Amino acid sequence: MSMDEPPIEWQDYEDIAMGLYERFGDDFDEMKIYRVRFTQLLEWILEVPNFVGLREHCNEGHLEMIQASWVYEWRDNR
Repeated sequence: MSMDEPPIEWQDYEDIAMGLYERFGDDFDEMKIYRVRFTQLLEWILEVPNFVGLREHCNEGHLEMIQASWVYEWRDNR
């Protein structure tokens, strides 16, 4: 974890979305983002820099919000 960046938790949807966009950029457009399986999305979230949330605390609501936030991040960078 980077010392100059705060830890990212499950409810930090925008921060997680930015991390996913930084990792994948335009490899995933809106349609592809919404087709990502939640099991795969969970693994990618756990790899986001500074993410400290626990796998056990994940739920469908978090994944849906993160997915939507990732779409918004992708749109903002178009």
